Amino acid sequence: MRILLLISALLLTFTGCASIEDLTGNNPIIDTQGVNLVQYDTDLIQCERYADEVAIAQKAGSGAVAGAVVGGVFGAVVGDSDTAKKGAGVGAVGGGARSVSEGIRERERVIKRCLLGRGYRVLN
Repeated sequence: MRILLLISALLLTFTGCASIEDLTGNNPIIDTQGVNLVQYDTDLIQCERYADEVAIAQKAGSGAVAGAVVGGVFGAVVGDSDTAKKGAGVGAVGGGARSVSEGIRERERVIKRCLLGRGYRVLN
């Protein structure tokens, strides 16, 4: 549970300062030939707002819970209760991290699809 809270707090802190794309360096690359860059900036902001609907923190939480369950069961099978606790901890971290990564990729797809729908040629 502590890990879930930590991941959620970190995400909220970072997203308050900058977009996830700015933090990860995964901004869309477009062909700018013939593009009004002022309009593009407006469209990108709107597309990022749509992408804000991707619930990354919730995905992290559910991934951490699922990872903890799997890790705990595995630890219980191969060892004792201490091993089960350690397995649950490792599983929570791994599951949370994997889910955050999947959420970020989903967010990137939403932004790129939105830009494509507005007529931009997305190169990445």
